[in-house]
Amino acid sequence: MAEKKNLLTDKGLKKLEEELQELRVVKRKEVAQKIKEAREQGDLSENAEYDAAKDEQKDIEARIEELEAILKNVEVIYTDEVDKEKVNVGCVVTVKDVAKDSVQTFKIVGSTEADILNNKISNESPVGAALMGAKVGDTVTAEVPNGSFQFEIVEISLDEE
Repeated sequence: MAEKKNLLTDKGLKKLEEELQELRVVKRKEVAQKIKEAREQGDLSENAEYDAAKDEQKDIEARIEELEAILKNVEVIYTDEVDKEKVNVGCVVTVKDVAKDSVQTFKIVGSTEADILNNKISNESPVGAALMGAKVGDTVTAEVPNGSFQFEIVEISLDEE
């Protein structure tokens, strides 16, 4: 079975690559220095600074491994190549909730980049999946755990970040 591709926008890819570089070059050195300083204090069995630095090192290495796995199997969606006639990964879509008559704007991203607090929803989420392929003027229904919502597509644009 083929491994699932990690969809990333070009901006999302750049952000993850920068984070990986920061962890490898800067954070690894910082934590190595903390470990060295803690070792110089003597008895490691009761050294809280040493334990904290080793935990931080473990967390950094785990995040590096996670980022490397994501980037190893990535498919990049270049925003300037996205068809903005219909909702795709990389698009910013403005929708009107038909029942509430309220307007919301979402950026459709791959699951790796999803961040609901910043209105970035995954193309695999119930709302994101319902919006995929829709055009301005279309009404779509998103089935979510607590019911269903109908959204009318008001506008599709490209990310201007």
